[in-house]
Amino acid sequence: MLAGGVAAGLVAGTASCTAAQGGLLVGLADGRHGRDPALVAWFLAGRLASHTTAGALLGLLGSAVTLPPRARAVLLVVAGATVIVFAVRLMRRGHAGCAPPPSRAPSKYTAPLLGAATILVPCGVTLGVELVAVSSGSPVAGAAAMAGFVIGTAPAFALLGYVLRRVSRTRLARLAGVAAIAAGLWTAGSGISLGGWLPAPDPAQAVSGPGGQTVTVWATRDGYRPAIVSARVGVPVEVVFKVAEHGCTGTVVIDGRDVALPATVRLPPQRPGSLRYVCGMGMYSGILTFS
Repeated sequence: MLAGGVAAGLVAGTASCTAAQGGLLVGLADGRHGRDPALVAWFLAGRLASHTTAGALLGLLGSAVTLPPRARAVLLVVAGATVIVFAVRLMRRGHAGCAPPPSRAPSKYTAPLLGAATILVPCGVTLGVELVAVSSGSPVAGAAAMAGFVIGTAPAFALLGYVLRRVSRTRLARLAGVAAIAAGLWTAGSGISLGGWLPAPDPAQAVSGPGGQTVTVWATRDGYRPAIVSARVGVPVEVVFKVAEHGCTGTVVIDGRDVALPATVRLPPQRPGSLRYVCGMGMYSGILTFS
């Protein structure tokens, strides 16, 4: 389980997790006289502790510990807003040019707490590893899987922390701030999508899916295909999710619940309208239209 978690972190989790959670590192890019390496190390230690604890709880108690999609959506919006605030601070420091760094050092608890908070902003691969921890039925195995995953993604986070530290001390801080704001907006937007708070498109845009009341949707790295599928109202519908490529779309949130793919989701008869489903991270979505 430990080796599998490390492999998942190195191969699949590096890009998605640093994009979703790395913005929290911006708050540590203060350049305080060589303290930065220790701050990043404490950040990674907090991340390891929270993920390992969560893995043990998931293995012990199963899906009862998993946060519902709406709760994760709120956390994503809050995390995105936090990243934007940190980015604005970073840009203001860059605008100050060569002004001396603030004399007041951050609290010794700031870095580990920010690292621990990354468990509340899961990337798509994190959700997959959490499902492995749940299915293990063992707190030791669940903790090993999550700890291995954090170890696998640690080099990318360490590199990101180093880059942020270097940039924060140069005139490029503005550019880094703009990039961080974009990441924060993306994170908040993913939370809004995950929470189902986006308007659905006009049903007239729907394209015909497979015949009958069984529709097939393929999960790819770039989204769901077809993205818009039509079905009849008043009749139960089976949505068959198949996996073409592994990625964030491997976990889907539909009808208020998480579903690990491949899977068949059975929906009761629906009224005219649209039903949106999204990946576990809120990044990719699809539409079922009923008419």
